[in-house]
Amino acid sequence: MVVLLAALIREKIEVLEKPIFIGIAGASGSGKSLLASQLCDSIDEALGDEQIKIINEDCYYRCRDGLTFAEREVVNYDHPDALEHELLIQHLTDLALGKSVEVPQYDYSQHNRSPHVTNFNPANIILVEGILIFHPPELRDLLDMKIFVDVDLDVCLSRRLVRDINERGRTLDSVLQQYHETVRPMFHEFLYPGKKHADLIVPRGGRNRMAISVLQNYIQSILKTKPSGTDLQ
Repeated sequence: MVVLLAALIREKIEVLEKPIFIGIAGASGSGKSLLASQLCDSIDEALGDEQIKIINEDCYYRCRDGLTFAEREVVNYDHPDALEHELLIQHLTDLALGKSVEVPQYDYSQHNRSPHVTNFNPANIILVEGILIFHPPELRDLLDMKIFVDVDLDVCLSRRLVRDINERGRTLDSVLQQYHETVRPMFHEFLYPGKKHADLIVPRGGRNRMAISVLQNYIQSILKTKPSGTDLQ
């Protein structure tokens, strides 16, 4: 599996000379964001800034200005229709062509897209992180490598409780209600089936030091040997 991982990245960099899109999917609270951030930090430290960047699927939750706050509270945010995947697909396509994009920002406390955007320039490696990135075939096909973070759902729930209450201004009751009504059912219907598309399965997510070390070492080795003239910064 490790040899396959290196071969996939090397082939895409040497032949296509475009950003390499690595998808990291998994349940909410699985540690996929931690995995992505640790990969970014380690490679930035070893090779310098701007070699690797992260796009978060959460940024592409649809704008719901036409709904009241109460109506936005009951939207099923774990269904693929809640996300503007078509915009994410367009942005990845533009980045592959060397173009900058304006990534929308999402306000979790308001259950709505923020009026602000972030300018995002191409990088040699772009990590695409989110719960449903393996579901739309058009999005999945853009990913040069797919990693599935496999963690027990009870563990994910405990992590989600801490995160949503402390970082996103949610209440205990609202988090538990959403988990039982939409998060868990949608995981089984839409998210878990995407596991079969993964090139690499990582148990324990961002806490799996061995998997992180393997990914770090191989991405760094590929970037160090990338052909000259393909720098996308």
